[in-house]
Amino acid sequence: MPHPTVRIIRQEHAALAAMLRSIVMLLEQHRRKGTLPDFATLRAMLFYVDEFPEKRHHRKETELLFPRLRARTPISRDLLDRLDSDHARGERRIRNVEHALLAFEMLGEPRREEFERTVGEYVDFYLDHMALEEREILPLAERVLTEDDWRDLDEAFSQNRDPMTGHAPEVEYNALFTRIVNLVPAPIGLGPAL
Repeated sequence: MPHPTVRIIRQEHAALAAMLRSIVMLLEQHRRKGTLPDFATLRAMLFYVDEFPEKRHHRKETELLFPRLRARTPISRDLLDRLDSDHARGERRIRNVEHALLAFEMLGEPRREEFERTVGEYVDFYLDHMALEEREILPLAERVLTEDDWRDLDEAFSQNRDPMTGHAPEVEYNALFTRIVNLVPAPIGLGPAL
């Protein structure tokens, strides 16, 4: 049975992957119908990606998990450096996506393709990043970390859980998550179908 930290990371990865894929599916639906997306809904979805995974999930990995792995084994140091670099670049990349969304919203159809391309590249980058962590880093952690390491990590990773994994959101985020779920069209969310 995996440690709680491993389960939390996998759950948070699954929630993020679902959100990213939902953005792509939503854009594909609007393109097929020849309609503009609801920009407020897209902004809310991207804000979630920026607020939770970029600022909380990555921080737990970079500041807590990766240093413990570096202390326990020389294996995968280059990979850990790459993943840390991905985390650092991720914030710039989400800003590029948010800027491309703003350009699409302000300038209209001529910017749709650029936004869709930017989103697609970001989604591919992020899905590859998470797959690498799950395929390489989590099994390594299971092999080399001590019970003391796991106790500390499990406590820290349990502190700020992603509401998209079924945990109650902090009060300040409650409206955001309710909005996303209710506005995103069915079958992706609970909103009216396109």
